[in-house]
Amino acid sequence: MFGMGFTELLLIAVIAILFLGPDKLPSTMIEIAKFFKNVKTTIGTVKDSLEEEMNLSEIKQEALAYKQELLNATESLHKVTDIPAQASAKLTSLTDDILKDDEDIKQSPKQAPKEPQEVTFKKKTKKEKIDKEEDNKDV
Repeated sequence: MFGMGFTELLLIAVIAILFLGPDKLPSTMIEIAKFFKNVKTTIGTVKDSLEEEMNLSEIKQEALAYKQELLNATESLHKVTDIPAQASAKLTSLTDDILKDDEDIKQSPKQAPKEPQEVTFKKKTKKEKIDKEEDNKDV
């Protein structure tokens, strides 16, 4: 006990008997036993509270993880159900596309105008139609 051998304990007991005497020695031994019992109980209580705190920290970490999952799920749900924001984003991208197309049209080189065609109200013969189609194919 406490790194002391039998001879050291015997020496302490002899000194205690000499100083305390046979009348006070039993009550002193009872008080020393109560003291050691209280120390043992206190150490056990501290150990239990430390273990409880360790479990609380693990529970807190789990709760924070669940909270983060809930926040992520809520955020994704808001993204899906936020129809006005989605519509405005699509309208903005559509407007951007339309403006881009307008700019492309303005910037593209103008195409050469097609040759004017004659408009007549007379009937064409089959030969003229075939000649006309062949001319169009060559172009």
